[in-house]
Amino acid sequence: MPAPIFPFTAIVGQDRMRRALILNAVSPRIGGVLIRGERGTAKSTAARALAALLPEIEVVADCPFQCDPNRPDHLCDNCRGRLQRSEVLPTALRRTRFIDLPVSATEDRVVGTLDIEKAIQRGERHFEPGVLAAANRGLLYVDEVNLLDDHVVDILLDSAAMGINVVEREGISFQHPARFILVGTMNPEEGDLRPQLLDRFALCVDMQGINDANQRVEILKRRIEFEQDPDGFRDRWYTSERHLTEEIDHARARLPLVTYAQRDLYMIAALTADFKVDGHRAVFRMAMSARAQAAYEGRLSINERDILLAAELALPHRIKKAPFQDIALEPRQLEERLRQIRADMGPSEESSSTESQAPSPNVKKKMM
Repeated sequence: MPAPIFPFTAIVGQDRMRRALILNAVSPRIGGVLIRGERGTAKSTAARALAALLPEIEVVADCPFQCDPNRPDHLCDNCRGRLQRSEVLPTALRRTRFIDLPVSATEDRVVGTLDIEKAIQRGERHFEPGVLAAANRGLLYVDEVNLLDDHVVDILLDSAAMGINVVEREGISFQHPARFILVGTMNPEEGDLRPQLLDRFALCVDMQGINDANQRVEILKRRIEFEQDPDGFRDRWYTSERHLTEEIDHARARLPLVTYAQRDLYMIAALTADFKVDGHRAVFRMAMSARAQAAYEGRLSINERDILLAAELALPHRIKKAPFQDIALEPRQLEERLRQIRADMGPSEESSSTESQAPSPNVKKKMM
């Protein structure tokens, strides 16, 4: 019998971590979140709790990759072949999977393997699925990601960004969708990620232990209640858990319709330039996060608050720092920078042209 899971909405404090996880749940294409913090700050608890409350998904019932029957462009090679043969794909509703990747995982264990012997002797293409196959449309959790082989981390981040896993061996290839919520956690005391890998995590949260006595008392009370009566505790939090599940489900449906104006793009680009962030990855991730935030809050266009919240999560780990220097972006500091950018904007940047299609009147509004 699986161990009971602590409710996500019962976690005390840690607002940035919870927001980063929710945004990735709304839009897994954001590219994952790295949670850095000392032991005992609810990192793994939050990841498991998020997976437990995510909406059920419709899948191809007999597909090991949990393909989405409503998205022909996201099917694996096997399901695509069946459709071409005019087969009807059986469907089923499944809970979101939580996949825990061990630190010792090898490349073959992660991406899967092709049986070359069968291909040569029998002319059959046989693929043995790996972790990425199991994680498709689920949550992939990597504890102590800083201790994982760099090449394996690279593969995970590539798949999280591209949404596909392609395996090629001896001229034979197989591909399947690999769209998952990537959550990596680490304790900075045990070493850091190389800057090149750190930058590829879309969002990053640096967690601190809660020092407020009243909040610590609340954490202790909830933990004691949960350990004494897990089912009763979860029942008391059922309503808030169910409400968050529905909010995420509605936000996912709303996300493709969220638009942004020219001035929004300029503010995002100017913020990254102002903090001297190298490359353009931060710009893309901020824009995607801002759209997810707007969708989660029930809106079809992003605003400055969405940009600020996205910047808090997408910029700190990308800002260059001196040795032993801690980089912390406070909301007030970001607001001041954004205010200055707004004051410096010219008529061309103020253009109201937007991206994405027109809103549909049938889109569900988030329950406020």
